[in-house]
This record gives sequence, C-alpha cells and structure tokens, in this order.
Amino acid sequence: MYAHLRPAGPPAKPARPPVRPARRLAGPLALALPALLVACTADEPATRPTPTSTPVPAGVDAARDELAALAAAAQDRHLVASYTLRAPESPDRTILVTSANDGSWRVDVPGGALGGTADVSFAATADGLFQCALPSATRPEPATCVRLGDRDEAVPRRLDPRVQHAFTDWLDVLTDRRAPLAVSPAEPPPGVSGACYSVETTSASINAPLDVGIYCYDADGTPTAVRTASGTLILAGTPAPAPATVQLAGPVVDAEPLGTAAPDPTTEATTSPSAETP
Repeated sequence: MYAHLRPAGPPAKPARPPVRPARRLAGPLALALPALLVACTADEPATRPTPTSTPVPAGVDAARDELAALAAAAQDRHLVASYTLRAPESPDRTILVTSANDGSWRVDVPGGALGGTADVSFAATADGLFQCALPSATRPEPATCVRLGDRDEAVPRRLDPRVQHAFTDWLDVLTDRRAPLAVSPAEPPPGVSGACYSVETTSASINAPLDVGIYCYDADGTPTAVRTASGTLILAGTPAPAPATVQLAGPVVDAEPLGTAAPDPTTEATTSPSAETP
C-alpha cells in the first residue's frame, strides 16, 4: 500500500531535436558558392574570339589550281605563234613569240621602244638576256643586239615593254601557289578560245609579281589571250612547231639599249647634222 511512496529516479532529460546536416551546412555553402561562381566566370573570356580570316570558297581555290596547271603546261609548250596586240591609243600590232625546244625564247615587239617609233626584240639564250633593235621605217639600220645580263635576269624597267612577260616569267608566278594572287573564273574576251581566269594580286607592294588582268589558255597550255592595263594579246592563227633554239636578230654590239620612252626632241635637234656648227 506504500508503493506509491517509493522515491522516483532522476528526472528524464528532454529529448534534443535531431540535427539536420543540410541546414547546418547551408550557411558555409551559401557563403562559398558566390565566390566559386565569380572565380569560374573570371576564367572565361568576356567574348568568344572571332575568326581572323574568311574561309576561301571552294570554287576560288579550284580556279587557282586549274590556272596553275595550265600555266605549267604553257611552260612546256614550245611553239612559234603570232599575237595581235591591241593597246590604248595605238594601232594594232603583231607580236611574234618563239619558245624553242631548248628553253630559249624570243619575243619581237613592233613599236616596243622609243615611244613606239622603234621595233625591238627580246631574247633569252644560253649566252644571256638580249635586246635587239630591229630595222623599221624610222630606223632602217641593220639589226643589232645588246646583252642586258644573264638569261634569268629581269628586263630593266626603262627598257621593258611588258609584252614578253606573259610568255616568260609570269608563268612562274602563276604556277607558284605561294604567290599573293587571287584567281577566279572569267568570261573569255570576244573571239578568244580556251579557259580564262581573272588574276589579282593580294599584296600591297608596288612591285607586283605580275600585271592583274585576264589570262586564257587552251587545254594544251597554249596562251590564247592576255588582257592587262597595257593592252590585250590575242592568239592569231594556229601556232607553228618550235625550232631547236632561237636565233638573235643580229650581232651583239657594245651599245646602249633602246628605252621605251620617246626621244627628247630637244636632244634630237641639238645632235642632228643641221644643228651642228660648221
């Protein structure tokens, strides 16, 4: 009957609420997350880099390959061919081109010197590069030649009618894929056969590797037309077989070559027989 008077044990401790890890870590994460986001954002560039070059259209690249192949065929094409030269403010002239089997060449240019009053020929043989003065109505003397240098040297600018380049050193440029050129297909000029290409230089240098213009070739590499600022060359007739080598127009002499500029009338007057003092 006295059982209810037994002393009770120590009072029970109140139960602690369970610890929730997510809530305990929420504070540190909340502080660290913005810093992480800032660090990641700082590592990325503000703007994505844009390409510095424009992709070259496939058709343009193909045109460059086609022209290079035709120019290479032209280097191996040996012939004798006539071309009509149509130049601004000048009558049509006939240019005779000879590419011999031994690699020598000769290009005869009527009106190619002295302001169009003298006919000249340029030739490259194993003995060097030559300019020959040809007989004409204004210069009836026999043909004579002057050596300008080695066969691979360039014609000095003051002597250069630029007609011969289309059959000689410009072919080296057209076959060189490293040359700064832009090539695209072009429509042939009237009366011209073969494939034609527009050629421009992509370099700002004043010494361009060739004259910009239209270059046309038959499938065998025969140049059929070249149009530049200095005039248009158009193949006239069927080419003839090439000789074994080219012959200079006359003997080699020790003299001054003929320049492209017209002679000074004052100089002519002072050196003419009528102007001399008896």
